[in-house]
Amino acid sequence: MSISRRGLLASASTLRLLSAFSAPSLKIVVTGGHPGDPECGCAGTIARYTELGHQVVLLYLNRGEGYCGGASLGRCAAIRTAEARQACGILKARAAFAGQIDGRAVIDAAHYVAFARQLAAERPDVVFTQWPIDRHRDHRAIAALTLDAWLKARQSFALYYYEVAEDTMMFSPAEYVDVSSVESQRRAACYAHVSQQPDKWYPKQVEITRARGAASGFPQAEAFLRHAESPRAFLP
Repeated sequence: MSISRRGLLASASTLRLLSAFSAPSLKIVVTGGHPGDPECGCAGTIARYTELGHQVVLLYLNRGEGYCGGASLGRCAAIRTAEARQACGILKARAAFAGQIDGRAVIDAAHYVAFARQLAAERPDVVFTQWPIDRHRDHRAIAALTLDAWLKARQSFALYYYEVAEDTMMFSPAEYVDVSSVESQRRAACYAHVSQQPDKWYPKQVEITRARGAASGFPQAEAFLRHAESPRAFLP
């Protein structure tokens, strides 16, 4: 009896769902350069994890001090922190901040140590971070800090990379998460970042998830690349 591609995908989805309910609760950390980056690249996957009962923390490198629309720069940290917390509420996740300044990321011995300690304190099973080949220096910085923390932790957690609209370059994903069922939640989390004018970038992200979906057999999908030396993790 022949089995269609759609049938195979449906069977695979069913197996993933069954394994998710039988698996122990996971702790997932998604690191990003600014408030809005984890949501842009991973909001659907985050929603899928939390609806299955897993814990998710969004760890932002800074509080977005560098830009918040028409408001004065002195207000940006408070405005964007509030937006991040609102987005996390929508995703049933928790917000955390690494204490750096937007546009002034520092990568040195002291900051490597501080970030590694903060990440280790979360005791993650899985960490997602931004792809290091990127137009924004803060995105490149969070990728470097996360990679270093993973190495310091002796690769004890799974490490995956994600993409964000317009900034990520040369990204060739290998694994996909179907986010079709949580698109409204994903959109709401991204649009919580009002000061970042999501109408300018969210449609581009939708183009990406539709393209990734076409490649993986779903209406919409978020795409990831696992570090070659990382253990595999459950993807919802």
